[in-house]
Amino acid sequence: MENSRLSNNATAFGISLVVASIANALLVAAKEKSPKVLAFMKELTGHHWITHCTFIILLFLVLGWLLSRANGGEGIRMSSGSLNITVVAGVTLSALIIVGFYLIVG
Repeated sequence: MENSRLSNNATAFGISLVVASIANALLVAAKEKSPKVLAFMKELTGHHWITHCTFIILLFLVLGWLLSRANGGEGIRMSSGSLNITVVAGVTLSALIIVGFYLIVG
């Protein structure tokens, strides 16, 4: 596997994907566990899934944009191999959070 340096945007939005994925899993658990969180999210947009999706998409876009401008506009430096491992680990962690939550809390 080639281990080259990626563009600012590829790295930034890759890291943003990991953060948004984990935030998504935590938000699923929070909505399921707390009726107040669920009610608040329903109140914001009329349906909790619309609020959920809006929050996660905005988090992904804003964080990706900010990270692409880090280090004086040079972005985050990371090899493609490291980013691949980070993305796979982050998405796997997100899946484990959701599965674990439903197995434990039910």
